Amino acid sequence: MNEATQKVALDQHERLTGLEGQTMQKRKLGKSNLEVSALGFGCMSISANYGPAADKNQGIKVIRAAREKGVTFFDTAEVYGPYTNEELVGEALAPFRDKVVIATKFGFDNEKGGALNSQPKHIRKVVEESLKRLRTDRIDLYYRTGSIRMCQSRMWHTPSKS
Repeated sequence: MNEATQKVALDQHERLTGLEGQTMQKRKLGKSNLEVSALGFGCMSISANYGPAADKNQGIKVIRAAREKGVTFFDTAEVYGPYTNEELVGEALAPFRDKVVIATKFGFDNEKGGALNSQPKHIRKVVEESLKRLRTDRIDLYYRTGSIRMCQSRMWHTPSKS
C-alpha cells in the first residue's frame, strides 16, 4: 500500500473508530426507500486510482471493518482499476450482501479507450458484467459517471449580439 492510499485508509479508520459504542445514523437517498448509513465508503482508492493498489486482503479487511462499524453504503465503479475494484467490493461484501447497499457506475467504454458511452446496448452489456464482478443479483444504485456534456438549450443559450 503506498503512502497516499495508506493515509486514506487510516483517515477512514479514524473516522470509524470515533464511532465506538454509537449507532450509525441512517439516511434515505432522495425520494427512494433506499436507506443507507450516514457515512458511506467510497472504495476507489483501494484499487490504485491514487497510487498503487492496496493488497487485496488488506482492502477486504478495510471494507469489512467499515461494515462492522455500521457502514452500509459502498460505492465503486467499473472504471476503478478498471474492473478490479468491483471484484474487490464484491468479494468483501458477499457474506453481508443483504445488509449493505452497493452503488456502482458506468459510462466509460473501457474497450474503446475510455470514450463515454451511454448507449442502451452498452449499458445492458456492462451492467451484466458488473453484476458478475460484484457477485450479486442486483445493484442497488446504478448511475452514470464521467463528465456530463451540457446540451444547448434555450435556458443556457446566450444570443449573439448583432
